[in-house]
Parts: sequence; C-alpha cells; structure tokens
Amino acid sequence: MELYEMTALEIAQKIQSREISCEDAVASVAKRIEEKDGAYNCYTAFDKDAALEKARAAQKKIDSGDANSPLAGVPVAIKDNICTKGEITSCASKMLYNFKPPYDATVVKKLTAAGMIPCGKVNMDEFAMGSTTETSYYGATKNPWDTNKVPGGSSGGAAAAVAARESVIALGSDTGGSIRQPCSFCGVTGLKPTYGSVSRYGLIAYASSLDQIGPIAKTALDAAALFSVICGKDEKDGTSADPNPFTLDEIKNTADLKGKKVGIPSDFFGEGISEDVAKSVMQAAETLRSLGAEVEEFAMPIVEYAIPTYYIIACAEACSNLSRFDGIKYGYKSPDAHSLREVYFKSRSEGFGMEVKKRIMLGNFVLSSGYFDAYYNKALKAKGLIVKAFNEAFQKYDFLLGPVAPTTALTMGEGLSDPLAMYLGDIYTVMINIAGLPSLALPCGFDGSGMPVGMQLIGSPFDEKTILAAGNAYQNITDYHTKKPAGV
Repeated sequence: MELYEMTALEIAQKIQSREISCEDAVASVAKRIEEKDGAYNCYTAFDKDAALEKARAAQKKIDSGDANSPLAGVPVAIKDNICTKGEITSCASKMLYNFKPPYDATVVKKLTAAGMIPCGKVNMDEFAMGSTTETSYYGATKNPWDTNKVPGGSSGGAAAAVAARESVIALGSDTGGSIRQPCSFCGVTGLKPTYGSVSRYGLIAYASSLDQIGPIAKTALDAAALFSVICGKDEKDGTSADPNPFTLDEIKNTADLKGKKVGIPSDFFGEGISEDVAKSVMQAAETLRSLGAEVEEFAMPIVEYAIPTYYIIACAEACSNLSRFDGIKYGYKSPDAHSLREVYFKSRSEGFGMEVKKRIMLGNFVLSSGYFDAYYNKALKAKGLIVKAFNEAFQKYDFLLGPVAPTTALTMGEGLSDPLAMYLGDIYTVMINIAGLPSLALPCGFDGSGMPVGMQLIGSPFDEKTILAAGNAYQNITDYHTKKPAGV
C-alpha cells in the first residue's frame, strides 16, 4: 500500500516507529499530486521543494522529542483562505491573486508546533461563497468519483484532494456547510466544530459569526486527532473558547452506543430530498440502533426558516468584511484606474467574481436604511428561534442524525445555472452554523449512479467527543469510508 492511501494516524505511527521518515510521507503525496491533479484541479498552489524542507524541519522536531502530537510528521493540505506566512493565500480570487500573508494563522502555527507539515493550498469557491467549487479564479475542482460532477463547496478542493488521495488529511472552513457538503459529495469525513472551539485568527473572513475551521479526513478517528491539534482558546480570537477535552482512546474505545438517544428531525426529509439520500440515512439510523442507540424521529418545523435566515446574516456580514478589499487597503488594483472613484469601482468590479458580487449586493440591501428592520433584524430573531429549537432537542437527545444535503453531487454547471437550487442544497447544514453547533459528516451509502451519500451527526455545543465517538463506532462496522473512486 502506498503511503498516500493510508490514514493520517497510520502514517504517524510509521513515522514514530521509524519505518518511514517525514520526507517519505511528503514525497508520496507530492508524487500523487503530480500524477492526478491535472485531472481534478484540487490545488491552487503546491511547492514540492518547500514541502520537503518543512518535512526535514518536522523530522528534527520529532527526533528531538519536541513533537508529541498523534499526527506528528503527517502532511496536511490547507484551504486557500487560511493564512500561511509567505505563501500565496488568495481565497481563490483575482482580488488576492498575489497576497502573501506576513503571518501564520493560529491553526497553522499549531500544526507546525505539533510536528505536522502544512503542505499546499487547496482550491475553493471564491471567498468561500459557493457550494460547487466552480467559482474559483483557478478554475473548477472536479469530483474524483465522476469528473462531470462538482465536488461540493466551498472546501471542494480539500475534500476532493482527500478523496483522490492527493492529501492524507486537510483543513477546510465551514460557514454554512462548506466542510460537510463537499465531504458528502466526495465520500470522505469532515468535522464542523462548535463555533469558537478553533481559533479563526488568520482565516480570511466571509461571515464572522458563522465561520469555523475544521478537519477533512478519511476517518472520524483522523478527524478527531486533527481537531485535538487545532482546538483551544486563542488570545488573538476573542470568540474562541476551550472545548471539552477528550482523548483519542476515548473515541477509539467507544464500541457501542448503548444509553445514547438519537433524534432524527423529520423535517429534514421533506420535499426535495432524493430517495437515495433518504434511504441511505435511514439505513444508517438502523446501524446506530444495532450499536445500541435509541433512535426516534421528532418534528423541527423551524427548518423552513434556515435558508433565508442564513443568507441574510451571511451576506450582511460578507459585505462588511469584504469592504476592506478596495484596491487601496488590500487587494487587486485595476491598472486602468485614474481617480479615487475608479480605483474603488474598477478594482472591485474586476477583482471579484459574480457570486461574490451577488452576495455583497444582497448584504448591502438588507443592511440599507428602510430594509434593516424588515430583513436583518428579523433574521436575528429567527436565529434565536433556531438556537432555541436545538436547545430543546438536546434536552431529550444526545445527538441528532440527518442528511448533509438533499441530493448527491450536482452536474458541473447545474448549480451556476440555477443558483436557487444551489442555495437550497444547504438547507440541512446552515442551521448548524446559525446555532454554532458541532457536526460530523461521514459517508453512509451511494446513489443509483454510484455517487457517495453523506450523513451528519449533530452534537450539542462543545460536545465533539460524542459525535466523533459515534462516528468512529459507525465506521468500525461499515465500510463506506474505505471506498474510493475508480482510478484512484
């Protein structure tokens, strides 16, 4: 078995036992990228020599005993909106095509301190605004299961890279489903942590009250290991907090789910969900029952407010966050601008893609005089109701089960030609961000065309342990997570 085919923990164990070196691990991934990325376009940047140099530095840290992480020596791909010092961090946008941050994001610092090897920037929807990874300045990423299909978004490059074995593990970000939905479409595992459990310092903001960095991996156990590396309070992020601690052994040794109550929101299975998705998730519910869990359905009618609430709040915050990219303070400056007005107008018109412009305009509209109360304030009230609905659910259930998306991967161009359908594809994920909850996406089946289906386990705030343990127990008795695309 090639190293790139192994889990992150398996590679780390081989490095620890001196069977292989950090350079061996990076070289294996680099070879894979050279062979396959022309077909999938997962990476916006990958410097093999720089990655090998980082591998040698990590090896010294491990040899000296300064890296005790369970993932020491493992290469990790970084989404292109997470700052890495001196390396292009573009948010897959022309606006930041030449931006090299002068500092590392806190999560990147933590990876390096743990002996991991940040290696390459992976593709995404421009400024994380999209669900298909087709809006990237660097071109669309393709789904390794079927290159005519999208990989999901906005962390489509990260999920596709793990699925194609072009990365052992990766970091993505999730504002409304941007880790979980591409994991569902690409048949891999991803964790959207509780809001605040991972520092956002160095994450280029889309919607600051919703954004969260998290792991994308082959298994729930790998995701748990990476989460344990990056989580924790950060003085540079005032919204961060210490999560509830757990050990990998606790996740690994959870053999059953006896005593756990699992709720399935029946409103997640309404109009628009495909029969294959519904069937796969309900089969997963039966598997959880076989592990000893008590599973029951319950009503959660607040679901219908999820999409409008999310897009009002997210776009309002986006238009504010992206105002800094004006050709003066940050970002692309039009060469044809000859006045202050032209600098602003032409730089933003030329630097931003169409999807970003749509969301900026929508954000400005809902925040404008005369519409603020009608839209933005109303959305904040709806957010309160969504939080209340989840709080009530967690008084009865240990975690919730539902689909990640109503369908499997869309055909290339389908979402761009029908934006409303693309937005509605986030109906089961955005609520989790609005409420700030943790959620684990993992593969649970395939549709009639052989495309992966994903489910999500939704936990109460800072209870990543429960959903990671449940996810690992599920993967111990199923093999969906071990499947890989033909030709991979």
